[in-house]
Amino acid sequence: MEELLKVRNLSIGIRNVHNEKKVLSAVEGISFNINCGEILGIVGESGAGKTLTALSIPGLLSTNMEVTGGEVIFSGRNLLESPEKELQAIRGKEISMIFQEPFSSLNPLAKVGPQIAETLELHGEKDRALAESKAEELMEKLGLPESRKTAKTYPHRLSGGMCQRVMIALAVIGRPRLLIADEPTTALDYDTQGQILALLKEINETMGTSILFISHDLEVIKNLCGRVLVMYSGSILEEGNTEEIFFYPAHEYTRCLLNSVPDRRKKGMDLAAIPGKIPSLEEGRPGGCPFHPRCEKAAPRCAEEFPPARAVSTTHASRCVLAEGK
Repeated sequence: MEELLKVRNLSIGIRNVHNEKKVLSAVEGISFNINCGEILGIVGESGAGKTLTALSIPGLLSTNMEVTGGEVIFSGRNLLESPEKELQAIRGKEISMIFQEPFSSLNPLAKVGPQIAETLELHGEKDRALAESKAEELMEKLGLPESRKTAKTYPHRLSGGMCQRVMIALAVIGRPRLLIADEPTTALDYDTQGQILALLKEINETMGTSILFISHDLEVIKNLCGRVLVMYSGSILEEGNTEEIFFYPAHEYTRCLLNSVPDRRKKGMDLAAIPGKIPSLEEGRPGGCPFHPRCEKAAPRCAEEFPPARAVSTTHASRCVLAEGK
């Protein structure tokens, strides 16, 4: 399968609010790739570095954050070395993002149709009427009722599910090659969540758009993604095909995440909880495996060693000493 995006040794830092000269490490030397037409999931607890990783790809990190090392190669170009003007030409046309909160991502003072059409105008469409007609047509395809009427509506008059569909329309109208979806269903009810996930799957299949899907919801990842990265404290601890991650996990952190998911077979039983929490940036990562202070199976060497990714199979790798069988 052809490779679309290649991330190599990516590190991201955040400047300390009390000392701007001090940069706190938020993401530490991660590497992964996304192939053309695939849906790759990133899963992990809050604070794992998932969103920062996503924002760094199209160059959308806030001013107090910076990429401190690595490469982000998209279609043969290192985006980290691309000037802002070139990144602006890529955003919306080749790489688009869907954010977690559609209400805060849309302009409350503009009707949704023109907001969607603006993406086409920014990338060369001179005919505004044609751009707005294409926006309405896409809205109809994405399940927005009475698209012509809805296009003339302000965001605050739409439901959360409809606003999320508007965000998706805004993201895909330029037919991007890569769509980054950061927790796009978290604020939605169960039925609407299912509709949005089905919509993303349809976009992937009909447009051939690759999707980087970020979530803390393991069930969502399981049902949508073909391949999964498991992140913890700024590092990738495990990666593999969805079936391998969910049925044959090789890192203790992945096993703990899976055990904490509610299951009908565990009805009446206490939910398994992972003790402790991800260390704050100020606390810094512990030595060795970053998960070892919370791991009930940690061996003495886990406090000293953070092994490189070890192949469990040709498509599955883990950074756990226990996966080595020692």
